[in-house]
Amino acid sequence: MSKLKLNKVELKNVKNVDVLVVEKKVDNRKNNPGRPVNKKSARYKRLAKQAFYASVNSKFKEGNQFRVNNSTYQYVEGSENRDNGCIVNSITGHVCNVSYLGRTKVQGYTFVLGKKVNIELNLKTLKFVS
Repeated sequence: MSKLKLNKVELKNVKNVDVLVVEKKVDNRKNNPGRPVNKKSARYKRLAKQAFYASVNSKFKEGNQFRVNNSTYQYVEGSENRDNGCIVNSITGHVCNVSYLGRTKVQGYTFVLGKKVNIELNLKTLKFVS
């Protein structure tokens, strides 16, 4: 008598056929070869860097406070009639308007004594307050 291994097939009322039960993976793995992850590979480093950029960008957009030169600031999203938001300080209030909000860079501007001053923040180097 030969045994048949059938996957996802249910046989009912069939004589002389033994069905082997296929075990399901408990930990919901699909295609895990069982070898460890190579954390030194270029792909792993690139994915880790992208994940870091995405987390820093989401922290900034959600309005988490960050420190620049011993002062604490926060991004406030703009209303419908403004494209981007502004950066505010908890003590002095409005600091600057945001003109560009990219993946790793924020550009803004403010007016001091009638002159436009451009501001550029690098999200990779910001220290977020926890």
